[in-house]
Amino acid sequence: MTTRPTSVVVDTDTGIDDALALLWLAGRPDVEIAAVTAVYGNCTVQDATRNVGAVLAVAGLAAGEGGIPVAVGAAGPIDGRPAHFASYVHGHDGLGDLGGDRPEVPVQDRTAAEQLVHLAATEPGRHHLLVLGPMTNVAAAIELDPDLLTKFASTVVMGGSGPFPPLGVAQIVDANIANDAAAARIVFAAPRTRLVTVGVNVGAGAIVDEAAVARLHASPTAVGRFSAQLLESYMDFYQQVWGRRVSPAWDGLAAALLVVPEWITRFEDGPVGLVPDGERWRAHLLRTAEGGPVPFEPATRPGQPAPDTRVVLEVDVEAFLADFLGVLAGDGARS
Repeated sequence: MTTRPTSVVVDTDTGIDDALALLWLAGRPDVEIAAVTAVYGNCTVQDATRNVGAVLAVAGLAAGEGGIPVAVGAAGPIDGRPAHFASYVHGHDGLGDLGGDRPEVPVQDRTAAEQLVHLAATEPGRHHLLVLGPMTNVAAAIELDPDLLTKFASTVVMGGSGPFPPLGVAQIVDANIANDAAAARIVFAAPRTRLVTVGVNVGAGAIVDEAAVARLHASPTAVGRFSAQLLESYMDFYQQVWGRRVSPAWDGLAAALLVVPEWITRFEDGPVGLVPDGERWRAHLLRTAEGGPVPFEPATRPGQPAPDTRVVLEVDVEAFLADFLGVLAGDGARS
């Protein structure tokens, strides 16, 4: 009997790591990209939309009419605050300012939020939702249909910071949460089938190193060589963090754990709350690093407890990177 491919709806702010996640999904024979919705974050929503088309074209897939449906979403946070763009990480166009062809993409008449509601209602339980940017589109869709996440087979979010870190340990910025904390509150409070966070607590350990990039440069495929170019740009930023030309896989890891949840080796289910982190916000599992309770409970939804979120704590990084790089380089994929 033929196994039905995993159907994934991708909500993305189409920066460099988002692009690599899309290329990996497109290269997996057991995955179908059912639709893509664009949101601001790494770049403007207009650039994010164009980038979807450019990335899918490299993978040999069409975006828009006759291909993978694309819908345009939010241009800024749900509460109307000005949008923050990460041009210092992803370039002004979101794809490292490489100068490639990025034509306009034919888009749906529906907004991204409307498209998410439509897809969930039309085939409840069929699609998995992969959220790779600020959660603005998803929160807006929940406002249209409060039961939205119960109609997806699962929802996997690249965001969150896991439990509170050990004493004296600082964490990388939880950018997707910080860009729209109000939207994140709505999502973490909503009923769901299963909501999984792949946060900075685990993403920072899934490192694509110099040897991996050299392998991609030597790839015989357009996907491999394009991936290497993207990563070179990404590493221009991350070399300032670790003193080496390396970068975390971030969104690629979230995509992979949606498709191959067996690579999650440890997790904890519990309520997630939004907590201030200076001028930014984080989404933490309400547990200390030792597993104990915290002395406060952020109000994710006033007057009501938040439902449990599955928070990833450890992953099989070796297995993930072997598959991720193998698919991007054109060496084949696990099926």
